[in-house]
Amino acid sequence: MELISVIIPIYNVEPYLHRALDSLLTQTYAGWEAILVDDGSPDACGAIADEYALRDSRFKVIHKVNEGVSKARNIAMIEARGKYLLFLDPDDFFHPQLMELCVEVAEKEAADMVTFTYHHFYRTINKVLHSLHLPECKPCFKKYGSVKYVTTDNVFDYATEYSHPKDIDRKWAIKHCQPCFRMYRTDIVKNIPFIEGIRFEDFPWWSEVLLHVGRCSILNLPLYYYYPNPKSFLLSSNAEMQAYHLEQSIIASRKIYSKAPTEKKKLWEKHFLAPFMHYLEKKLRKIKS
Repeated sequence: MELISVIIPIYNVEPYLHRALDSLLTQTYAGWEAILVDDGSPDACGAIADEYALRDSRFKVIHKVNEGVSKARNIAMIEARGKYLLFLDPDDFFHPQLMELCVEVAEKEAADMVTFTYHHFYRTINKVLHSLHLPECKPCFKKYGSVKYVTTDNVFDYATEYSHPKDIDRKWAIKHCQPCFRMYRTDIVKNIPFIEGIRFEDFPWWSEVLLHVGRCSILNLPLYYYYPNPKSFLLSSNAEMQAYHLEQSIIASRKIYSKAPTEKKKLWEKHFLAPFMHYLEKKLRKIKS
């Protein structure tokens, strides 16, 4: 059984952390380790992480001073021992079959990366319930048997930041730059660090990862449960702060692609840079209005 390393940076998520860690314990695949990085969290997160490590030796805990999510992920990647690597944000959680399905496909297809989607209804309905001050919706997990997927040797033909791409088959599109929506072969990403000191750090990291992925399998299944945490950067920060960090992220990503092969650079600019530039322009208009 191939080992999967799961990286979980932890900061100020006490109400959600049990749910995230329990979603590992309920996996139908047992060959995993979880690297929990307590990034100087001011609440009880550090104690919760230690509690799980005492219960199950597959949980490894690192306590450190607060330096941000990028530093926490980078430290965890150094420690990762698995053939494959997953990221889990501590306010989110996994479908019970996520690891089982991803490893099965990765081994069968010799894939560098296996992608999946997040449960759109779960995130959307909870945003609505939050706005109405109503209790959150509980997840309902579908049990999967034989699943369909697509494998490609050119990830740029399928990857996009658009939610509704026009010239990519929406069913098999690899959408958005969040690192949590795929499983990677560890040796592909281990030496690609997240840029420290900026938010929207996912964009330059994912942009660089795309240049190193040779073979990718696409599962069009909602295996990740993305929770709309009101304290997250996107939901709690103002337009000025978001615009600044988005601009820094774009600058870093442009630098990465300054020496990329021409065809890959063109596809990246069309499917990733363009929507991020539109998002930045929208933020800047909001600041001026």
